[in-house]
Amino acid sequence: MHHSDYPLSEVPLSARKGLLSTSAVLLGFTFFTATMWAGGTLGQAFSIGQLLWIILLGNLLLGAYAATLAYIACKSGLNSVLMGRFCFGEKGSKLSDFILGFTQIGWYAWGTATIAVVLVRTTGMPEWLEIPLMVLFGFGFCITAMIGYKGMDWLSRFAVPAMMLFILISLFTGLVDARGFAGLSQKTPTESMGVAAAITVIIGTFISGGTQATNWSRFAKSPKIAVIATMAAFFVGNGLMVLTGALGTMIYQQADIVDVLIAQGFVTIAVLMLFLNIWTTQDNTIYNFAVAGCNLLRTEKRRLVTVGGAAIGTVLAVGGMYNLLIPFLVLLGTFIPPMGGVIMADFWLKHKGRYPALESAQLPDFNRRGLAAYALGAGAAYFSPLLPPLVGVVVAAGSYAVLLRVNHATLGDSLPSTAKQ
Repeated sequence: MHHSDYPLSEVPLSARKGLLSTSAVLLGFTFFTATMWAGGTLGQAFSIGQLLWIILLGNLLLGAYAATLAYIACKSGLNSVLMGRFCFGEKGSKLSDFILGFTQIGWYAWGTATIAVVLVRTTGMPEWLEIPLMVLFGFGFCITAMIGYKGMDWLSRFAVPAMMLFILISLFTGLVDARGFAGLSQKTPTESMGVAAAITVIIGTFISGGTQATNWSRFAKSPKIAVIATMAAFFVGNGLMVLTGALGTMIYQQADIVDVLIAQGFVTIAVLMLFLNIWTTQDNTIYNFAVAGCNLLRTEKRRLVTVGGAAIGTVLAVGGMYNLLIPFLVLLGTFIPPMGGVIMADFWLKHKGRYPALESAQLPDFNRRGLAAYALGAGAAYFSPLLPPLVGVVVAAGSYAVLLRVNHATLGDSLPSTAKQ
C-alpha cells in the first residue's frame, strides 16, 4: 500500500500487470447479479435459438466498445476520468466525474442492500439484522478497494474461478432438469420483445461499467493484453451472466443464480456465490467512485475518498433510498456511453493516437467542442428508439469529428487553467 494507484497520473510501466491479473479483476467486475436479471427478461421473450445469437451479438458489441477504450487506456496509462481532461477540459471534466461517480455510488448502495436482504431471506435470520448487515457489508466490501488494484486482484483470483465453477454446476444441473437443449427448444416465450430492444438491454447492462473499466485496463502490460482481458470480461463474462439469467428464468422462473442454486438444492454454494458475486463487483464499483472523486476534488487521497463513498452508499442503503435510485441510475446509463465516443474521437483524431504527458499538458478549462459533442450524443441516445447506447457513442464521436473541422470562435477552447494540478 505504498502508493494510491495513480489516481491523478499515468500508470508507469513498472506497475503494469499481465493477462491473468487483468482478466481476473475485470471478470470479477462483470460477474454481477443485475446482469442476470436483465438476462431473465430475455429468457421470457425468446426461444433458445434466438436467445443464443442475440446474446452473442449484444455482448460482441459491448465487448468491442469496452475493448476500444481499454486499448486507449493501456496506450496512455490513463483512465476515463483523466482522459476526460483532454476532451472536456480541466473544469469541464468535472461533469463526467460527477455523473460517473454518482452512478457508481448508487449501484454500491444497491449492492449493499441487496446482499443484506437476500442473506436474511436465504438463511432465515431475523429481519432486524438487515440494517446491521448493511453497515457491515457497506464498509467491509470497500477494504479490497482501499488496498487498490492489488487487493482486488487477490480477491478476483480466488473468486472468479470459484464463481465460474458454481455457474457451470448450476447450468449443467439446469440442462439435466430441462432435458437438454431438446427440452429447452420446446419452451415457448411468455413475453414479447423486439430484437433491437433485447440487444439494447444486453448492451445497457454494463456499458456504463465498460466506460469505467479503463481503471484496470490501464494497468495492462500491453494493448494486446488490455484488449483480450476486456473482451474476456465484457464478451465472455457478461455474456455468461446474461445466459445464466435467461436459462434460469426459462427452467426455474428465477433469474438470479443464487435463487436458482437454492432451487437446485445447493444452499451452501448459493450463499458463497452471493458473497463472491456481490463483493467482486462492489469493490470495483467503489473503486470507480474513488477514482472519479479524486479527479473531481484533485486529491491523491484515494483511500479516504473510498471510505467516504462507502459511507454515503451505506447511508443510502440503510435509508431505503436504493430502490428510488434504480430508475435514475438506469437513465444515467444512457448518458455515460457518449463520453466514451468523445474520448475515442479525441484520442485518434485530435491527438493522433498519443496523449501528451498529463503533468505538462496545457489544457483549457473547457473544451467546448468536446462538451458540445457529448451533449449531442447524450441527446441522441435519450431520444433514440433504437439501441440508445450505441447511438450515443456514434453520434458523440461523429459530432466531435465534425466540430474539429469547424473553425468558429464560439467553439474555441477557453483560456488554459493557470493553476497546474
